[in-house]
Amino acid sequence: MSSTETGADAEAGAQPDRRREDWADKMADALGEGCLEHHIIPGSDLWVRVTRDSWTGAATAARDRLGCAFFDWLSAIDWLPSPYGRDMDAQEDNPEPRAAGATEQGYAGGETRFQMVMRLYSVTDHLGITIKADLPDGDLSIDTLIPIFAGANWHEREAWEMFGIRFNGHPDLRNIYLPGEFEGNPLRKDFPLLARRVKPWPGIVDVELFPGEEDS
Repeated sequence: MSSTETGADAEAGAQPDRRREDWADKMADALGEGCLEHHIIPGSDLWVRVTRDSWTGAATAARDRLGCAFFDWLSAIDWLPSPYGRDMDAQEDNPEPRAAGATEQGYAGGETRFQMVMRLYSVTDHLGITIKADLPDGDLSIDTLIPIFAGANWHEREAWEMFGIRFNGHPDLRNIYLPGEFEGNPLRKDFPLLARRVKPWPGIVDVELFPGEEDS
């Protein structure tokens, strides 16, 4: 397991963050090779990336060894740069998909397009941890967290609905927001937001000039 640091991290705090370093060590000890990498911003946060097979083990270790009794949230990330560009800028200039640029994962790295992310918190230590796991492109599935944190139920349903990720062992995967017959997963970067193809975001086209700019 390795830790990375950027110039921004050094500015965040020159002193080592002993409490988060201790948490990272405990996760590594609990998961062994299942703990791939971690990243600490001193005085701010801790990210730990684990293997997909260690996803539920990481949640259990965080609960039992770190005291993270509070399940905050769970979601997925699609790191693919949108082939439609940034809709909020000028989607009418790029109506058709184009080749995506380089994919960049966030803190603690990653190796695949899709990642699972969970956020757990210790209300006694007042510390939180973000746990990530890569999902292989050919098998977007991962074990459910419901036996460990019952509150993961609706979060997993949302990730299934919006990203198409299946949660093994989930008792009731069904839509929360979309009609049952809806096709596609709207939070994937390659899902076209058709409404944006027709009408730009408010304020993008009809930009009001500042006073005096009319003359210049």
